[in-house]
Amino acid sequence: MNKMKKGLIGRKLGMTQIFSEEGTAIPVTVIEVEPSVVVQKKTVATDGYDAIQLGYGRIRQKNVTKALQGHFRKAGKGIFRILREIRTVAESHEPGQELKVDTFKAGDYVDVVGTTLGKGFAGVVKRHGFRGGRATHGSMFHRAPGSIGASAEPSRVFKGKKMPGQMGNERKTIQNLLVFGVRPDRNLILIKGSVPGCKNGFVIVQQSVKQSG
Repeated sequence: MNKMKKGLIGRKLGMTQIFSEEGTAIPVTVIEVEPSVVVQKKTVATDGYDAIQLGYGRIRQKNVTKALQGHFRKAGKGIFRILREIRTVAESHEPGQELKVDTFKAGDYVDVVGTTLGKGFAGVVKRHGFRGGRATHGSMFHRAPGSIGASAEPSRVFKGKKMPGQMGNERKTIQNLLVFGVRPDRNLILIKGSVPGCKNGFVIVQQSVKQSG
């Protein structure tokens, strides 16, 4: 990891639209990015890889364990709700350093990591798009998954088979999203298109791995 990689932690506020100079409506996601604080830096010599640990969202000291209190005390910037790592050159950062929204600029391409909306337990029709059975009267086979067995050989169900289960609520990365605008006075980043997560959910905005904006 010799390349410098930028990254911030933010909070998804929702979506809106902005009109371009040509009058086209552009859908954008608004992400609030308060300064992320470098809590710890990791190097190849000490940890086996280069990275920085960022803290976001200050909380009261009593809400974390004493071990974490000591960990945060090294940076001297308070106690944080969210801790995430960004793989980058650690030597260029110091504990206590604040990374602000101006880390990115309009025209940059970013990857956004978030947790998708949880949709609860879902069947195969909703979860995987199965067609289902005939809708005729007396069919008794409408939204069921059908046979899942493999007879006497190999006498088991293969792992990864599409089945009913939990839908959503999983870590998702959307790549190559365009930074449409940056509002440093309000700590906002406007990203073209949608990003994973619910309103007020936490996301990681980092430099695209496929494009260097």
